[in-house]
Amino acid sequence: MGLTYVRIELAKDAVSPFRSVEVLVDTGATYSMIPRTLLEALGVVPTRSKTIRLGDGRTMDRGLGLAYVRYETHETPTWILFGEPDDAAVLGAMTLEELSLQVDPESNRLRDVDTALMVVATVT
Repeated sequence: MGLTYVRIELAKDAVSPFRSVEVLVDTGATYSMIPRTLLEALGVVPTRSKTIRLGDGRTMDRGLGLAYVRYETHETPTWILFGEPDDAAVLGAMTLEELSLQVDPESNRLRDVDTALMVVATVT
C-alpha cells in the first residue's frame, strides 16, 4: 500500500470561505493537522493544547481548534491540530470517520464507508 494524498477544503465553519490544501491521509494519526498559517488565515483559533506522540516516540504539544472540512460531497466539523513549519499536513482517522470515508487499499483513494461499525452491549 502506497501513500495517499488528497485535496480537501477547509473553513472556519460551514458558511465561511473555503481554502484548498493537499494532505497526506494517515489512518494511524488520530487528528488531522494543518499548517498554523493556513488555519489562522481562515480565522480558526486553537481552543486547547494537545500532546501528540510521533511514530518515533517523541511527544510535543500542538494547538487544537475546531474547523470545517470538505472532501468532494462529504463535509463535517472536526478538531484540527495546528501544525508548525516542519509538520506534514495530515488527514487523520477522526476526520476520516466523521466524513464517513476510508482508504481503498487497491486504488489508494478515498471511498465511502458502506457500513458503520458498532459494538452492541447488553446490560445485565
